[in-house]
Amino acid sequence: MTQVAEQVVLTKLEHEVFYITMNRPESLNSANEAMLLAMQSALSSAEKDDNARVIVITGAGRGFCSGADLREGIHGSMKEHLDKTFRPVIARMTNLEKPVITAVNGVAAGAGASIALAGDIRLWSDAANMMQAFSKIALIPDAGSTWFLPRLVGYNRAFDLMVHAEKVVAEDALQMGLCERVYPAQEFEAKVKAFAENLAQGPTKAFGLTKRALLKNLSNTLDEALEYEGQLQNIAGASGDFAEGVGAFLEKRPAKFKGK
Repeated sequence: MTQVAEQVVLTKLEHEVFYITMNRPESLNSANEAMLLAMQSALSSAEKDDNARVIVITGAGRGFCSGADLREGIHGSMKEHLDKTFRPVIARMTNLEKPVITAVNGVAAGAGASIALAGDIRLWSDAANMMQAFSKIALIPDAGSTWFLPRLVGYNRAFDLMVHAEKVVAEDALQMGLCERVYPAQEFEAKVKAFAENLAQGPTKAFGLTKRALLKNLSNTLDEALEYEGQLQNIAGASGDFAEGVGAFLEKRPAKFKGK
């Protein structure tokens, strides 16, 4: 693994999958400023690396991310802190035009839950759980939770989860739509690896354009969505992967996408 920012974040590129591991296991990967700045740098590296076709974000040890490191304290205003730390991480995850998988191996609490929700695909261990813990310290949910959660579960359930700060276990998370897959804890790492490597063989550029269309059209009218789809389809239709996909279809063989 390549060490980033004194090991608070670890990265590696393997079989076209770029792994970002939050590495503060002694505190269930609570997010201090150094870790969040390192995550921003890692996401930028993943975006620029043409050999990275899928990004996996996970945590070392028993936790995914237990939220902000309260022991470190806040320097400046709350908003200044968020603008420097969590906001760029969430923005880079959502704007990165490659699939981002959050592999939730353990507890995801507070802003750690926000990071988990920000993945394009959320894979959970059956030992994982999530908690909107902000109300326990008299704060509002941040790092994007007020945007992601109601879109996934509706306003009323989101509000209930936020004000009561109840733990959501993997089985319930799957039923609510907080994750797309749940795997047994003992098989989790291998299952995530296989899932990500399979996705990395797909048409990466088309995946990125799909992500762009979905996010943009969350706030578009139907007519605006149809217009935007046409614009992006022009881009996809000019790609090498489109030519390969059509050729493979006509020749009745599996497509070999290069992500371009």
